[in-house]
Amino acid sequence: MAFHETIPNRIGVGYKPQHLDDILKDPSPIAWLEIHAENYMGGGGRPIAQLNRLREIFPISCHGVGLSIGGEDPLDKEHLSRLKHLVDWLNPGLFSEHLAWSTHAGHYLNDLLPVPYTQSTLDHVVSHITEVQDTLKRQMLLENPSTYCAFEQSEMSEIAFLTEVVDRSGCSLLLDINNVFISATNQKFAPNDYIDAYPLHHVGEMHLGGHTVDADDFSETLLIDSHAHSVVDPVWELYRYTLKKSGPRPTLIEWDNDIPIWDTLAQEAKLADDILAQTALVTS
Repeated sequence: MAFHETIPNRIGVGYKPQHLDDILKDPSPIAWLEIHAENYMGGGGRPIAQLNRLREIFPISCHGVGLSIGGEDPLDKEHLSRLKHLVDWLNPGLFSEHLAWSTHAGHYLNDLLPVPYTQSTLDHVVSHITEVQDTLKRQMLLENPSTYCAFEQSEMSEIAFLTEVVDRSGCSLLLDINNVFISATNQKFAPNDYIDAYPLHHVGEMHLGGHTVDADDFSETLLIDSHAHSVVDPVWELYRYTLKKSGPRPTLIEWDNDIPIWDTLAQEAKLADDILAQTALVTS
């Protein structure tokens, strides 16, 4: 039995167990699936059985949320060992993690927290990515964060930081379009300028998702990366703009909270697939 190893330049969705029957009945327009690694680190049971069935049909991308790549503490060896066991068995087409930290003194925090862009942070991140890649024996993709404020301690821009991480570690990048839009809105910079400066040639995957609109203490608009809504029109436009510069890339629709029925998620994926197909025609 041959399992898929390559993620195509098509649309995928984050897999949710409640969608299993619908996916198996009619997966269109879905070409691949992404899982959160931490949901599949057990020794068996229904999650592993479902994943084993799905990997016979779809290429699978594996997205980690618990390594705390940006943390000052050493990586959790036990967590990394469990991740290696999963990756060795699953052989995903891509593996990705976040530019964030989520652990402190052995405790896991229920959030992906931002990092200051300093030389010290850069050294930690490069060291951690190198350890992950050496352990998994594969390249990792690093995702840009959604941010709500900037650190006074930062010594470089986010893009300069990511570029240096790639140059020093040999990793690739996961470009989350919604995160760019969130950060640009919250910090009042132009999202297109960010894309113009981004090292798009290192992007191996893109993410699209929804966000929640809130307000800060000064009644200014504050966007929250909730993954609980459909993709908004300005994010679709930013996606089109990015694809015109980068060409087609594997693109994921993320919807992790207030999860909709399959038809709603499939409609989102169809919109993205149409945009991706149009871009492929223009750039071919």
